[in-house]
Amino acid sequence: MPKAHIPVLKENKPKRRSSWRIIVILLLLFVAILVILFFRSPVSQVSEIQFTGNTFSSREQLLQASGLKMGSQYFGVSPSEVENQLLQIKSIQKAVVDKHFPGQINVSIEEYPTVAYELGAEGNLDAILANGSKVSVNSSGIAIEKPILTNWSATDPNKVKLCKVLGQIPNELISDISEIIPSPTASFPDRIKMYTRSRFEVITAISLLKDKVEYLNQVIETAQPGIITMLEADTYTPFQPSTGEEADQNATTHGN
Repeated sequence: MPKAHIPVLKENKPKRRSSWRIIVILLLLFVAILVILFFRSPVSQVSEIQFTGNTFSSREQLLQASGLKMGSQYFGVSPSEVENQLLQIKSIQKAVVDKHFPGQINVSIEEYPTVAYELGAEGNLDAILANGSKVSVNSSGIAIEKPILTNWSATDPNKVKLCKVLGQIPNELISDISEIIPSPTASFPDRIKMYTRSRFEVITAISLLKDKVEYLNQVIETAQPGIITMLEADTYTPFQPSTGEEADQNATTHGN
């Protein structure tokens, strides 16, 4: 009778998969601990905030509007969100946020240019910006090289239009204008009257000012003080007649 072969039991060996799973879990735990430690460390926090280009807004106002805080999470700062929040300040035209690791945030501010000034009710000086907004300024040490707006209502839409036009004209072309007042008529509801430092009186309209300003400077540079009208037609009348005109008038008088 043949001998029966008893099968040899194989020794069970631990699978390699289970060991790899343990290693992966340990690595994940280690990474998680490192991440937690990193975000709790000063390296991950905002340590420096710099603003440049701001004249009308203080650092405190910019920090409050932007939401930036020292010690807040650096990676939690969204440049686009900060920029949009800063644009809520009426004097700011553009804001650019640059982040530099570790912890440094630089904010470049571009404000609307000043196109005129206005005296407030209490005698304080306000700067009128190219978008028509008004901001208070410290009048001490300021050279008033821009026109003064007089008798303008705060709700007058032509005031905003005037500021936008002034912002589009090179400064050298309007540097001689000292004062601008509203002078509307039925034909020209945006009619204005301007006075220059060279003692000219100018009558024009806001809608025509940008195109007429070169003619204004040509007259100012070559003529004696007088009235310049720049509406549908351009005219100039001196306040006092020239020497030749005076001589003609005297001759006529003596002849009579």
